[in-house]
This record gives sequence, C-alpha cells and structure tokens, in this order.
Amino acid sequence: MEKPVHLDAVDINCDMGEAFGCWRIGDTDDASLMGLISSANIAAGFHAGDPNLMDRTVRLAVEHGVGVGAHPGYNDLQGFGRRRIDATPLELVNDIAYQVGALREFARRHGATLQHVKPHGALYMEMAIDPEFARQFIAYMRVAAPSVFVFCMAGSATERAAREAGQPMIREFYADRDYADNGSIVFTRDVGRPDPAVIARKVVRACTQGTVTTVSGREVAVPFESICFHSDTLGAFDIVRHMREALKAEGIRIAPVSEIVKA
Repeated sequence: MEKPVHLDAVDINCDMGEAFGCWRIGDTDDASLMGLISSANIAAGFHAGDPNLMDRTVRLAVEHGVGVGAHPGYNDLQGFGRRRIDATPLELVNDIAYQVGALREFARRHGATLQHVKPHGALYMEMAIDPEFARQFIAYMRVAAPSVFVFCMAGSATERAAREAGQPMIREFYADRDYADNGSIVFTRDVGRPDPAVIARKVVRACTQGTVTTVSGREVAVPFESICFHSDTLGAFDIVRHMREALKAEGIRIAPVSEIVKA
C-alpha cells in the first residue's frame, strides 16, 4: 500500500435512500444532507429503498449537483443488508446487476449519469475479502459500466481487482466507523450517537497525516480519496456539518470524485 499524502481536496459520500415505504431509519432526512455532500450512494431496493424513494433521492442528488451512485446490497430488507448471505459470486453479481440497472434508469429519468457503484454493508465487506467475488464484480463492471467508479477500501480484494482490470475506483475513509489493526473497518450494526467533534478531528487527521487510530490504539495508514459517513448514524447532520467546517479550516475543499482523480 502506498504512503498516504496530505489531501488538498476530498469527496464526501453518504449512504442514502435507506428506507422502505413508511419505514425509516436514523434521525436525519436525506434532504437536509444532500447539500452538504458530493456523492450519494443510493439504496437500490434489496437492503433498503423502493421505486418512489429511489426516484426522490436521485432527484434530490441531481438538484444539488451531487454524484449519483448505486448502492446495491444483499437481498435482506429485514436485516438491512448487514447479515451475510451464503451465495455464489455469480448469484451475488447478478443481484448487483439487477440493482444497478434499476438505479441507473432513475438517473437517466432525471438527466443524470451513474457516477459510481458502492456495494452496501455485509456485501461490501464480503467482497473486500473474497478475491473471486471481487473479480467477477469488476468483470461485470468492465462490460456494463467501464467508466463508472467503484468505491472500495484501500487494500481490499475489490481495490486489487479494479486495479488489475483497469476499472476506475475510489477508496474510502470511514468517518463514523472504527478501524481494526489491519486497516479494515470494524463492521457493526449499531454505532450509537458518535461525537461529531471527535469524528471531525479524526477526519482532519486522516486527510493531513494519512493515519487513523485503531480500536487497539495503533496508528495505521489509510490512503483514500473519499470520506464516507452514514445517513442512518444518529446525528448524521451534525456529523457532516462538523466535518465540513473542520476541513474548511484546514484549507481542504470538498470536490467531486471526477475532479479529485485528475488532481
């Protein structure tokens, strides 16, 4: 893994549209967050989301000039996509293709193109450690969306597969998740209500020093181009507001991923 560098610009992405019908999660409405981010990962129906919500969330993203991303997950509405499903890589890639196709149609409806694809939750974590699954997913992307970014963790099987195949990719730093000593996030279903000021300091340190403190107290390097936080994390609005203010104070601007990769 290469040595991280001080970032002058960074993308902020957020998982959005994560509801279903009258069911809602978290305490923040997507509309209040959309003007504060640069990329939206929009649930595509399997772990959350429905046609009306997908349409609304894409429309909000387009109105705010936010990059539209598909956020496919395990077919697990009850578990919010945070439970692993035992399936073959081909079955999982077909589930992803189904969801990406649905979200892409709503993007087209609103005059937008698909900026990125980011697997959700347990699906994201499974791909990160399963080289064959990652390879088959990237092979699908090379055919169906060769210019679309894949969002992933640095050092993951997903990143390696994307690099080997020449698929554009963006690596993430997780603002509202803890890190393990191997540089991966600690996967959890409930992070409570984090302190926005603590998260802001964590993010600034990652952008200026390229490191994060793990749950055991170690310092590990984390290269990234985008900062992720979750709309279902309690206090999401305060989290992104504090992050933006802290980044601005350090002279770090928020920019679209297409601009960052050219820098």
